[in-house]
Amino acid sequence: EKEQIQLISSETALTQDIRPMKVLLLNLMPKKRETEVQFARLLGNSPLQIELTLMTTASYIPTNEEKGYLEEFYFKLNDIKNHFFDALIITGAPVETLPFEKVKYWDELLDIIEWSKTNVFRRMGICWGAQVFLKVLFGIEKYLLPEKKFGVYDHFLTNNNDKLLQGFI
Repeated sequence: EKEQIQLISSETALTQDIRPMKVLLLNLMPKKRETEVQFARLLGNSPLQIELTLMTTASYIPTNEEKGYLEEFYFKLNDIKNHFFDALIITGAPVETLPFEKVKYWDELLDIIEWSKTNVFRRMGICWGAQVFLKVLFGIEKYLLPEKKFGVYDHFLTNNNDKLLQGFI
């Protein structure tokens, strides 16, 4: 609630006649907490119950987050390999200029995507995560452009009450 994420009580959730939508977030961003809160805000605006599971890599230990925090809140592929999810979101990562094969956790990422083919209904990539899916699933290579064409840009919102933009602030 402090992070402006819409929550429902466990009692209310249990009275609903549908199961929660299970979303797996493979968070590759350096600032894990900021990224997970941004996604939780956006997903929290859904009328559906969302069960968000946070995931990180086993082959690369992030250096910008406390190990204890990762151990408490994040899962690795071995922890969830027998589970099923409605959606997998792979975030961006600050490795966009590296060849895919030079990314320290590339082989593990390939394993995660292969696993997702049988254990996840839908997949979505954000920024570099989208490039990964294009490469792995469709053989589309990335290439550098002379200037930035997509990603995060400085912006401001003039209407904070617009339901379409709810959760972006």
